[in-house]
Amino acid sequence: MDDHDTSEQLASYADLLAGELPGTWTSTCHPPEDKDDHAELTDRIWDLDLVAASLATNPLRQAAVLTRTDGAQLTVLDRYDGHDGFLVAALAPRALPDEAYRTVREPDGIAVTDDPFVSAEQVASDLLVRYDTALAQTRHRAVGGVHPSQPDRVVMTWQPDGSVATAPVGDTAGAVLVANGFVQDQQTGIYRLSGDDTAAQARAVREIGPQLDALGIGISLRHPTPRTAPGTAPATTPPSPAGTPGQASRAR
Repeated sequence: MDDHDTSEQLASYADLLAGELPGTWTSTCHPPEDKDDHAELTDRIWDLDLVAASLATNPLRQAAVLTRTDGAQLTVLDRYDGHDGFLVAALAPRALPDEAYRTVREPDGIAVTDDPFVSAEQVASDLLVRYDTALAQTRHRAVGGVHPSQPDRVVMTWQPDGSVATAPVGDTAGAVLVANGFVQDQQTGIYRLSGDDTAAQARAVREIGPQLDALGIGISLRHPTPRTAPGTAPATTPPSPAGTPGQASRAR
C-alpha cells in the first residue's frame, strides 16, 4: 500500500473516530509531505511510554489531529509493530511553560483497534479521562490561584480583581460556563467571569450550579483570600485532589 492509500485510510479512520468521541471534535490530516507539521507534532506528543517507544524507532511520517472545541487535541498515528489498528496519543498545549508540566503525569497514549467505533470507547474511557485530568493540573500550575477541577466537579476561584476563574475538565462543563458569560483564554484554557457587574456575576454563578448538576457535575467556590462572594452563600470546600505521581516534565 503506497503513502496516498495509507493517508486516505488514516484520514477516514480519524474522521469516524472524531465523530464518535464525547463532545465536539474535528479532524485534520497531516500527510507525508507535511514534514514541518510532523516535527511540531512529535515535540508535542504527551507520552513517555508506548507512543514514545514507537516514535523512537519509527519517526512520524503521517498523522491525524483531532481537536475538541475547548482546544484539547489528540493525534492518531500508524502502528509499525505488525499489529492492526492505530496509536492514539494526547498532544500537550502549545502555550504553557515547561514548569506547568512538572510533577504532572503524562497521559500516555494507547493502542486501538482498526474499528473506530470500538476505539472511541477505548479512548473515552481511558485516554481522555487521564488527558483531561492532566490538562486541568497543568493549567492550574500555569495560572497561579486557580484551583484544578475534577471530571465531576468544577472548582471556581475568586480572583483578587473580583473575577471568577476556573479550569473545567472537558468541554461539557466549558459549554455551560460560556453560555453563562465565562470567556475562555485560548492560551491557558482558563475560563473567567468578569466581576465588573457583581449582580450579573452572582446571578451567573447561581444559574450555573443547577445546569451543571443536571449533567452530574458539582460546583465549588474557592477564595484565595477571605472575602464573600457577591450575592451568594459560601459553598462547601471539597478536599484537595490527591497528589499525582509522574515524571519530572513532559516528553519533548
